[in-house]
Amino acid sequence: MRRLARGLDRLSAALNTVALWGAVLAVLVMVFAAGWQVVARYALAAPPVWTEELARRSMVWAGMLGASAAFRAGVDPTLFPQAVLLRGLPGKGLALIRAAGALIFVAPVIWFSLFGPNMNMARGFLGRSLDRTAEMIPLSMIWFTAAVPLAFALIALHVIAALAMRLTEPANGPSSAA
Repeated sequence: MRRLARGLDRLSAALNTVALWGAVLAVLVMVFAAGWQVVARYALAAPPVWTEELARRSMVWAGMLGASAAFRAGVDPTLFPQAVLLRGLPGKGLALIRAAGALIFVAPVIWFSLFGPNMNMARGFLGRSLDRTAEMIPLSMIWFTAAVPLAFALIALHVIAALAMRLTEPANGPSSAA
């Protein structure tokens, strides 16, 4: 069981690295788009129509991927930050409560991203985005809105991996946030 927990933790860490690089790339795209908008508007007197839209969509990706990475790093807002230091059964119980709270928040976001009324995927958040296009960028909105369920799926994986590590740690083992 500990081996499975370590495997989940390694997967969580690897995907977290990808998410961090994705967030950095999204911030760079956002800065480039906003910077080009300023240069084109004031120096060239010919602002392109796509820069504001690209900056806005990049900000969503940066924020969502960054939020999942922040959760993995344990820098998300926590009511009782010292609770992760508790050992033994009380610590594992609190880890279960924290995981349940996070999953209660994450699960509906993922669910409604996929499914709409009557389990209709076409009416879910992603399904409705599929046929819509951005105002100034001729791409399906799903390329932008996919950031939300992806980030929440990453958070769910981080929760499960941290909980598995916490529940399988030895009684006197190292502290790991769940």
